[in-house]
Amino acid sequence: MFSFSMPELVLVLVIALVVFGPGKLPEVGKAIGKSLQEFRKATTVEPEAEQKVEAKKTEEVKTEEKK
Repeated sequence: MFSFSMPELVLVLVIALVVFGPGKLPEVGKAIGKSLQEFRKATTVEPEAEQKVEAKKTEEVKTEEKK
């Protein structure tokens, strides 16, 4: 995805330190970490959960057809 060399990574961290300040930097890091974790969780679909959703949709369609 992205590949950073050491000087590029240091430059990004220095810019983040200047923009957010030393007090806010840990909070920003936590927020970014949580966001990435939730994004990964949302993008990985568990096969079992997907099958349950499909089964429920099928049941709803059958119920609607009977009416």
